[in-house]
Amino acid sequence: MNCIEGMTKLPSKKIDLIVTDPPFAIEFHAIKQNYNRKASRVMQGYNEIKKKDYYDFTRNWMEQAFRILKDSGSMYVFSGWNNLKDILSALDDVGFITINHIIWKYQFGVVTKKKFVTSHYHCLYVCKNEKKRNFYPFVRFSKTEKTESGGSLHYKDKEDVWDIKREYWTGDQKTPTKLPGDLVKKILEYSSKRDDIVLDPFLGSGQVAMIAKQLNRKYVGFEIVKKYHDFAKKRLEKNMYRVKA
Repeated sequence: MNCIEGMTKLPSKKIDLIVTDPPFAIEFHAIKQNYNRKASRVMQGYNEIKKKDYYDFTRNWMEQAFRILKDSGSMYVFSGWNNLKDILSALDDVGFITINHIIWKYQFGVVTKKKFVTSHYHCLYVCKNEKKRNFYPFVRFSKTEKTESGGSLHYKDKEDVWDIKREYWTGDQKTPTKLPGDLVKKILEYSSKRDDIVLDPFLGSGQVAMIAKQLNRKYVGFEIVKKYHDFAKKRLEKNMYRVKA
């Protein structure tokens, strides 16, 4: 169902962590061969938001997200640069507090002739209450663990530029957009614990829910495209990270 309708059914201050990659309002054409992927394996149906409606759309879903998030909870919202201003404005207007502006650097972008290649996403890490916000700084690396060059591993892992590769699902069924499992895992480990409830309002392929399940978190998600919903449900019920086309 529509995520705003879905979130209205949830009680206030119920969710521990929200991780989501909403539509970007960039006229994304899912039926074409995106990033050299065969269109026959890319599920159609991607719902885009008109640019003129993007702020209102964003504020509406964020108001519900703010209501259902615990005071100790946090939210990570991914965005392209095109409508980042609407994301930032809506976060401020709803009342979220920005903790970090993370840059996710991936390994390839769309080839361009008259401008620089876009090869990153923005990720806004926000919360409701800075004093009550949960964060687990040494859950991935201890204070004493070192990189191969002798630097601090936990410091390196917590820098705000993340160099994480996109996943190639060669020969497998997929939705047009999907966050890498390692990226979602990193967020969930730093900002949630076992049995916490993780929400993705724009479920898509079910990636956030899938990683949450693998890490023994509880998960909630909404998806308006039936094909994507069924695909996510299949992955979760059968514990299948990748599904053959």
